Amino acid sequence: MAVNHAASGRGFTCVGRGRELDLLVAALEFPPAVVLVEGEPGVGKSRLVQEATGALTDRGIRMVTGMCHPLREPLPFGPVLDALGGTGEWLPPPERLNPQAGALAPLLPALAHRLPPPPALPDDTRAGRFQLMGAVRSVLDAVGPLVLVVEDLHWADEATRELLLLLARDLPRRLGLVLTYRREDLPTDVPVLGVPYRRPPGTGGAEIHLEPLTEHDVHDLATAVLGPRATTALRRTLFERSAGLPLIVEEDLLTLTAQPRPGHTIGVATATDDVSVLREAEVPRSLREAVNQRMATLSEPAVALVEAAAVLAVPADQHLLTEVARLDPKQVDQALTEALQATVLHEAAPGRYTFRHALAQQTVHQDIPGPHRQNLHRQAVRALTASPSPPLVQIAHHTRTLGDVPTWLRQAEAAADQAISLGDEGTASTLIHEILAEPRLEGDLRTRAALALSRIAVNGVDHTTSATALRRIVSAPRLTEAARSEIRLALGLLMVNQGGDAAGGERELERAIEELATRPDVAARAMVALAVHPNRTPQEVRTWMRRAEDAVHDSPNRGARAAVHATRLTLMARANDPAV
Repeated sequence: MAVNHAASGRGFTCVGRGRELDLLVAALEFPPAVVLVEGEPGVGKSRLVQEATGALTDRGIRMVTGMCHPLREPLPFGPVLDALGGTGEWLPPPERLNPQAGALAPLLPALAHRLPPPPALPDDTRAGRFQLMGAVRSVLDAVGPLVLVVEDLHWADEATRELLLLLARDLPRRLGLVLTYRREDLPTDVPVLGVPYRRPPGTGGAEIHLEPLTEHDVHDLATAVLGPRATTALRRTLFERSAGLPLIVEEDLLTLTAQPRPGHTIGVATATDDVSVLREAEVPRSLREAVNQRMATLSEPAVALVEAAAVLAVPADQHLLTEVARLDPKQVDQALTEALQATVLHEAAPGRYTFRHALAQQTVHQDIPGPHRQNLHRQAVRALTASPSPPLVQIAHHTRTLGDVPTWLRQAEAAADQAISLGDEGTASTLIHEILAEPRLEGDLRTRAALALSRIAVNGVDHTTSATALRRIVSAPRLTEAARSEIRLALGLLMVNQGGDAAGGERELERAIEELATRPDVAARAMVALAVHPNRTPQEVRTWMRRAEDAVHDSPNRGARAAVHATRLTLMARANDPAV
């Protein structure tokens, strides 16, 4: 579900948060209320609060926000005081405030003239803290209806956490309290407010856990921002890079919208360029810092295991991680537990471990020193090759990363053949496109790859990219005539059936028929495609079908004969011919 506040945040529509936003707004509309919003970095906690701010301020509810920081300078209740600094215009005259509010005057000099005179400071430090707590509560009570938001509570100091706990247990009647935090950054077994908390009677609220966006949500956001540029391949790439984290999706969309596009029209080349731009894009700074911060907490064996996972780049079991990292098996359990507890890795499937999203993997991979990174890729090739069923796609990836182009081409072709045999034409198509993009490709391999692509492209999902590749191949001067004619046939079928250019596709099919004069059973595929076009006159249909039947009449290819006969039956049924 898309939330219609497109002008907020970075100008992007908020997607996938309709239920959570409704829950947050409904809780805060009727104070007192305490709402806890939990989620990993970049999942959109602040954006959710921002969207709620827009909805609540329209209804006359004020909102102020304070931020917790890991390296905040010493200041009692710092995040809460930061938020109170924004309440000046709402404060009543000093004489109408509770006198204890004056205790805040030395800490909020910009508001001192709006507060009662400061009371005498207690001799006892703890008594002084309670005096300040009372002052905070009295100001919050005076400026309601108000929502106090404290972000990143996992970084709060003990005094701030204690103040918020006392507030949450006895809220002013016109106050809503929103606390955002990351569970993984809390000390082990420590609740967010330091002690277990349950809302008291008469206090509303909610506990909201934000999950990453679904693939459908990412598709909606990409389409809203990029329009026709948001192809299937691009939307898939956005989701795979981000694992649904809105921060990363939006960073990537900013990268794409900032790209100058001289001479481009919306279409295939643009989509391909956009995918390439993302693959070469820098990791967002905030994400890189978060990953590096977590890596710094790990022991040497845990770092080695995480680096092995970064090189493998796909979920891997403990044995494979151990082989690639070359760790003593006795160290692996503890190392893996460390990496999981630090949320650097997660268990993607039972017994298989990897990163939450591709950019975290990319961050760690880029930070591995070059020689060590190459050694890890070599070790990965050895370990994968020795497995009972070698994963050819992964082996091809590692050989390409090592710069061994001849070995990569052999492995990639074998992997594409394997994918086709298993019915995974999407993987095969990706591999073949990569092979064909290699500038130093020998003629025989180019022909084999082009023919393989032509045979699977007709039923592919990303038909626009395949059509562009086939057009480029069919015009290549080094292609054999036999291969050219078969590829042209596939191009024509793709354009007629899926490409939205029926007239151009028909021209390619007619030209393919001429080129396939010595292969009539193959040419018959083009003839029946031309016969079944809905805009054909009955005479044209009969002409093309007669030519197709003549072409396969003496052919030993039973499949070709059956296909032509099936087309004849289809046309008879379409015409309500009782002889069908």
